[in-house]
Amino acid sequence: MGRGRQKAKHTKVARELKYYTPDTNLTALERELAAAAHENEYVDKWADLVDDDDLDEEEGSAAQTA
Repeated sequence: MGRGRQKAKHTKVARELKYYTPDTNLTALERELAAAAHENEYVDKWADLVDDDDLDEEEGSAAQTA
């Protein structure tokens, strides 16, 4: 395929992507945003795997080396 055809094909694809407007389900979006507003603060699911004492030691050693 020549460069002209290749460029025309890329231009066509780019134009299709630029003007593509998917259908938006506004009801589902509203439900998702409403659910996010009602969630509690962030919960770290890995927090029980780390000892708080280990974190204090790492912060102390980092402060000493800086």
